[in-house]
Amino acid sequence: MHGQRETASKYSAFVRRHIGPDDRQVESMLDRLGVENLDELIDSTIPDDIRYRGPFDLGPGLEEAVALDALRERASRNELFRSFIGMGYYGTITPAVVQRGVLENPAWYTAYTPYQAEISQGRLEALVNFQTLVCDLTGLEVANASLLDEATAAAEAMSVALQTAGRSKDARSFLVDARCHPHTVDVLETRARALGVEVRLADLSTESLSESPFGVLLQTPSSDGSICDDQETIRRAHEVEALVIVATDLLALTLIRPPGELGADMAVGSSQRFGVPMGF
Repeated sequence: MHGQRETASKYSAFVRRHIGPDDRQVESMLDRLGVENLDELIDSTIPDDIRYRGPFDLGPGLEEAVALDALRERASRNELFRSFIGMGYYGTITPAVVQRGVLENPAWYTAYTPYQAEISQGRLEALVNFQTLVCDLTGLEVANASLLDEATAAAEAMSVALQTAGRSKDARSFLVDARCHPHTVDVLETRARALGVEVRLADLSTESLSESPFGVLLQTPSSDGSICDDQETIRRAHEVEALVIVATDLLALTLIRPPGELGADMAVGSSQRFGVPMGF
């Protein structure tokens, strides 16, 4: 009986610490926000035209096997079409040995914490393998591991260029090759507004660079799939002390000259081509 009471007490303490705020904390937060109760808080923050006020007809709970069958039936209604969007998104084939040995290997997908040495070693090995591969393909000395997508990486590279070349010359202009993916340009322009940076699209093969930007972004292969020799453009950018970022396709770099050999300062891109399928 004593053991049961001790267990119940520990469980109660766990609930207090981890399962949401208690009544006193809720009252304190509501008082700080100037509202009487949670209903008033929701009324003042959630637009009425997107709220559903009717009952939720969720039905009874299902056993796992039954739920999986229901999900498979619903997923079978999807219609699969060939994608022609391009612009960095391409269909892939994932080799079965990679799927079995990596994606379905619990030694990888259960390595959820970097704090326990016996768990993190596989994760750390995967990271260093990825970084080594990226260095080999890009021809650059170091690689991170890693950011979300190509557009996010390009925005981070722009910030790095601003903090280095931009600070030394007090420049606020960032030139983007017109051949870059449009979604990358969208993210750059969004990030640039907060940084006080002007993003300008240009044909960098003919642009004079007379305004002396702090950074330049090139794309190879370009958004339409063409491949250009950007070495001369990179040389001209360096003449005005601009840092050069090349957005590229890692799989294409197995065949074409890497950014590092062309003189680029940074490279960004996506590893989706190495077998990650598109998810609708």
